[in-house]
Amino acid sequence: MDFNPSHNNDKKKMVNQSMLLSCKLYISETRNAEALDSIERAAKQDPETIIVNKFKDHDYNRAGYTLVSYVVHDSIGCPIYTPLHQTVLAMAGAAYEAINLESHSGAHPRLGVVDDIVCHPLARASMEEASWLAKSIASDITNRFQVPVYLYAAAHPTGKALETIRRELGYYQPNFMGNQWAGWARPKTLPEKPDLGPETVSPTRGTVTIGARPWVATYNVPILTNDVSVAKRIAFMVSARGGGLPTVQTMALFHEETIEIACMLLEPNKIGADRVQNHVEMLAAQEGLDVEKGYFTDLSPEMITEKYMELISSGEK
Repeated sequence: MDFNPSHNNDKKKMVNQSMLLSCKLYISETRNAEALDSIERAAKQDPETIIVNKFKDHDYNRAGYTLVSYVVHDSIGCPIYTPLHQTVLAMAGAAYEAINLESHSGAHPRLGVVDDIVCHPLARASMEEASWLAKSIASDITNRFQVPVYLYAAAHPTGKALETIRRELGYYQPNFMGNQWAGWARPKTLPEKPDLGPETVSPTRGTVTIGARPWVATYNVPILTNDVSVAKRIAFMVSARGGGLPTVQTMALFHEETIEIACMLLEPNKIGADRVQNHVEMLAAQEGLDVEKGYFTDLSPEMITEKYMELISSGEK
């Protein structure tokens, strides 16, 4: 990855005309401002990668960063360079340096300090390019940081689903207070062999899942209850797995004085937030519960692309 555009004018022309890729990087930390500052400083080392969106939640103790940059191809159309690659590695390095998973706790499940990295094609980019980036990042993360890597979706040889990997590794089972996740509570020898890296895990760093897939929207709906069993039942009935909405995956997570139905919309153009909101409200009403209006944790792909072009043109990060 030694490509380096030499002139600012050429760079600007390349950005305006090139295909774009996005990486979402999920970090298991929100409460330690110094740690997040170091991660964000690492992201700003290359001005051609833009943090287009941040989502930070204190109760979940989880931060999500949406990064965007261009991709360069060789003379036969194969991707050879994107600033995203080194930026993601720099952020991961800063996270591993600043965060110890053994002292981490929160209301959102996680398997690692850097919990998940997912690459998406934007604009005219293809899934092949997103997959190339995901696999390149995965190789360097495991080589540099000795972290076990599980590949999924288009980055995996068989397209293995992220949900399947998480179930195999016990991702969805709280290990603290019945509704929280704390430290690394699993054996050091992993129950499922990783695609890359060691088969034993460092409790301070954990593992990481890395994938490439079409855009996924995350939409959280608060239910005004603290009865986790009822919320879990509603979450299951909303999900495709529970016979609810196709292409929707859910979790019930404690959040402040409520429980949120955290929904992943795998095909948001087919099953969108309105249908999810209505379905949650219907099921909650059957239990005599009120529901607040849900919220997205990220922007849409169109808004992401537009914001990136605005920021890159203005020179902001």
